[in-house]
Amino acid sequence: MGTVKTKDGVDIFYKDWGKGQPIVFSHGWPLSSDDWDAQMLFFLNHGYRVIAHDRRGHGRSSQVGDGHDMDHYADDLAAVTTHLDLEEAIHIGHSTGGGEVVRYLGRHGEGRVAKAAILCAVPPLMVKTPANPNGLPKEVFDGFQTALAANRSQFYRDVASGPFYGYDRPGAKPSEAVIDNWWRQGMVGDAKAHYDGIVAFSQTDFTEDLKKINIPVLVMHSEDDQIVPYTASGPLSAKLLKNGTLKTYKGFPHGMPTTEAATINADLLAFIKA
Repeated sequence: MGTVKTKDGVDIFYKDWGKGQPIVFSHGWPLSSDDWDAQMLFFLNHGYRVIAHDRRGHGRSSQVGDGHDMDHYADDLAAVTTHLDLEEAIHIGHSTGGGEVVRYLGRHGEGRVAKAAILCAVPPLMVKTPANPNGLPKEVFDGFQTALAANRSQFYRDVASGPFYGYDRPGAKPSEAVIDNWWRQGMVGDAKAHYDGIVAFSQTDFTEDLKKINIPVLVMHSEDDQIVPYTASGPLSAKLLKNGTLKTYKGFPHGMPTTEAATINADLLAFIKA
């Protein structure tokens, strides 16, 4: 574990375990690198070097008041990969982290990267616009900010115990440990970063970034994702990518890397080895 200081003076915390081909994980909002526990242990045990960082304002990275946008997120990821001198890396991003990976590739190029995978990711664009009619209305995200500002702790409890893991679906069996861990990760980060991050993940258009990418990219998304709706995300990203493959799941939740880790890990491993 260590930290790297960005050009604008932000300390980015990262974990770096093992040896072999590097796999770099970018987490979702408002979490931390801890959200990748199931993947990092799995791939470490399969002979890979695994790296995950806490986004600025999240987890153990600096709680700064600015820079909570996709360009800074991508630059921070680049700072980590450059600091560790990674080559032939596999980049894997979940949700907002998927946007971070796409913007990183579009902004910094593919010179250090072999493949990428984006899971339940926010690209190409989450918010509804005339050009993106299947997106969510801006009022939805305004409501997120209002709820966060009013009672962040309760808001995070509600997200984790409801739509994030599909625990609000009939017949679902909520795990209090999973809910507590999501809440814990969120509350370790800072409110300003998370408040601004809602705008970053919902209003950033990744269309041109996706078009620039030439490496193989696996797009993994569930039709039952209640956080990033399937019809406005996964299939559209796969079409915009030059070398994209769409892997669709039927009843998995947005938080499928945790609740469906065995399936997700196996599919990621097959893609990496292909």
